[in-house]
Amino acid sequence: MLTPSLEDYLEEIYRFSIELGFIRITDVANKLDVSLPSVNKAVKILSKKGYLEYLPYKNIDLTEKGTRLGKFLVRRNQMLQNFLEAIGSEADKEEEAEAIEHYLSRETVDAMTMVVDFFRNNPDIQQQLIAFQKKYKNTQDSPNNI
Repeated sequence: MLTPSLEDYLEEIYRFSIELGFIRITDVANKLDVSLPSVNKAVKILSKKGYLEYLPYKNIDLTEKGTRLGKFLVRRNQMLQNFLEAIGSEADKEEEAEAIEHYLSRETVDAMTMVVDFFRNNPDIQQQLIAFQKKYKNTQDSPNNI
């Protein structure tokens, strides 16, 4: 199991592999707004754990294991943003997804994915939820009124 920080590195490395076809330490550092030594340290750990292949001063390559997990991490982040949208959250979706994504099991991610798919297939029910939320916000039981 990876730490949330290592997951963030692997997620961005996977995104670069898809977007650019190659991954450089400097690109990851710039994207995550961290130092080059921090990225080097993370890359070494991810390499030892079998997620990456890396030789100093060369590009980073994802292993099959790294590609599978990276794909899941990106999918999880996007699903969380979709979930927040589907339930009518007014929070910053990217920021909120980043804050909670590392603490969810695969089972919970799968369940949330089903909720998003359910709402996509039943937009009338989603609209009922959003209408209920608007009404709920105006009641004294709402957390907004505490």
